Amino acid sequence: MSDPGKAGELLAQIPKGEAKGLPPVHLWNPDFCGDIDMRIARDGSWFYMGTPIGRKPMVRLFSTILRRDGDDYFLVTPVEKVGIRVDDAPFVAVTLRVEGEGERQALYFTSNVEDEVLAGAEHPLRVELDDRTQEPAPYVHVRANLEALVHRNVFYQLVELAVPREIDGQTWLGVWSAGSFFPLGPQPD
Repeated sequence: MSDPGKAGELLAQIPKGEAKGLPPVHLWNPDFCGDIDMRIARDGSWFYMGTPIGRKPMVRLFSTILRRDGDDYFLVTPVEKVGIRVDDAPFVAVTLRVEGEGERQALYFTSNVEDEVLAGAEHPLRVELDDRTQEPAPYVHVRANLEALVHRNVFYQLVELAVPREIDGQTWLGVWSAGSFFPLGPQPD
């Protein structure tokens, strides 16, 4: 389903009273209506029918009705559910704000769609290593099964904040936030 008017129809279905907060997409269970030609690139750019969506308010609005079920991503309204493609994570953490230090440190991430989360037990930070290149790919949980890829510059800021901690007999470098320690990688010898 790649009807050019489909995106506008989806936006029109979002209840107006939800504008101040996030719509309760987890409560909506409409019928699946097929896939639309919408893609979120690894860098957080949104595309519709191969064309970048340049209007930031529209991207933000679409991001509020995004849901992930298993490995699949959908835009969900009370009456319609359509599939979209996501290259990696649907969001990118583009800024980091640090409050405090040590174990009392708080790390606040802001995404490319203006979601802010405090890394902690509810919003864990994790790092995956590429099997081939061993390059780290850090992610922070944003909401309801959705993550943000941590931008490289923000990851460098985390590395600057990293402290050693022994975990299961091995020394790891990691960061504290909201009382939780998040390993970034093993400490080099």
